[in-house]
Amino acid sequence: MARSAAAPYLFILPAFLVYGAFALYPLGRAAQFSLFEWKGFGSSTFVGLANYVDLAGDAAFRAAIANALVLIVFYAVIPLVVGLVLAAILRRGQVRGMGFFRTVIFLPQVIALVVVAVAWRQLYSPNGLFNDVLRAVGLGSLTRGWLGDPATALAAVGFIGTWVQMGLVMLLLLSGMSRIPQELFEAARLDGSGPVREFFAIILPAVRGEITVALVLTIIAALKTFDLVYMTTSGGPGNTTTVPSFEVYFRAFELRTVGSASAVAIVLTLLIFAINVAVTRIGERES
Repeated sequence: MARSAAAPYLFILPAFLVYGAFALYPLGRAAQFSLFEWKGFGSSTFVGLANYVDLAGDAAFRAAIANALVLIVFYAVIPLVVGLVLAAILRRGQVRGMGFFRTVIFLPQVIALVVVAVAWRQLYSPNGLFNDVLRAVGLGSLTRGWLGDPATALAAVGFIGTWVQMGLVMLLLLSGMSRIPQELFEAARLDGSGPVREFFAIILPAVRGEITVALVLTIIAALKTFDLVYMTTSGGPGNTTTVPSFEVYFRAFELRTVGSASAVAIVLTLLIFAINVAVTRIGERES
């Protein structure tokens, strides 16, 4: 049996069965529901691709996609840029107590996002810490309900995502930088290279794999975010902070349009897949 061509597949069969039962089967059922008009109970009506056609002209769905793309900047781009710089500084500075520091910066990944959302909602409130600081430094005219103002609500939610993802990105990059041979830095310094040249000539090429992984994880987090939006703004004010995952919940459980909700879920799945395949391909080509 060990020499059989089927042996490798038998080893992965248990994991594949679990994956199929809890991921592929629900995804297939969602694709099936998206072809029907159904309230979640009672009879259903087959409508084909009508739910997908309706999404093309749905302003709320377009707003949700646009908001999700904006959140990618806060969840992925900003943490990557800041995380790269901070990780390079920490690696160069050889900070004492690095293990404790890594634990602290990774802590937001461990805390339940519902708890994070409740805490930040208090910070953003009209009488919260942010407004208190602005009043203390004489900028009271800038105070506002950050989550209730259409001009700042999406950025406020996005900043929470930046805080949450920063630790993960920095930890991944620090791990990659720790594998760079010290001899490369010593040779670069003998040639007269400074910190900036070291960063672009040695560090950045060496951590391309970690950058790709960080982008994939953070982009997925941005596109599928639900709990932060639900607990902080519930998609409001208006639809300024609604995202595709929240649209799935809202359409399925509030509007009772399970077919439309399933169509949103399938489109979101395809969007996540397409973006992350593109990021992975670019990362592999650069490597």
